[in-house]
Amino acid sequence: MTRPLRIVAVSGGLQRPSKAAALAEHLMDLIADEVLCEQRLVELGQLAPQLAGAVWRSQLPETVERELAAVEQADIVVVATPVYRGAYTGLFKHFFDFIHQDALVDKPILLAATGGSERHALMIDHQLRPLFSFFQARTLPLGVYATDKDFLDYRLQDEALLQRAALAVQRALPLIALTRHASSATADELAVA
Repeated sequence: MTRPLRIVAVSGGLQRPSKAAALAEHLMDLIADEVLCEQRLVELGQLAPQLAGAVWRSQLPETVERELAAVEQADIVVVATPVYRGAYTGLFKHFFDFIHQDALVDKPILLAATGGSERHALMIDHQLRPLFSFFQARTLPLGVYATDKDFLDYRLQDEALLQRAALAVQRALPLIALTRHASSATADELAVA
């Protein structure tokens, strides 16, 4: 039997509730509707006090280390961050500075962001995509950008956004299938050894 894929979403939102977390969870749920998976949400706003001041990974407490390891061991990663001054939050970047540079090689990454207006929509392609290109990750073809007006009580409510999110996941499924195949092949190799 094939093990469930591990999907980890990282929300760069600094508050709770968070539109970035709501968007990340929605995208994870759409993927879970299509493939057998285990879901985990990492909320960076909750980790902020434990991340502050750390320069080396060895300085981080076990709670942060567990979240870093979850991202590194994920089969698929969903990232969602609020746009802050034209880019992802500093906390978001600080967290990914601790991820091992080879941990995300060939890993599918679904990119998402939230912002106050449509003016920041290109942040996905101009900020997030280059960051994950450094990691040699497979950034998925469509990113999902949501504005404040797309939410009602921290729930996605705009029909165009819901369709965009569904399309992003549908276009991601072939790469997710490749991930499932690679994960199964690795598991089979380990079983034989």
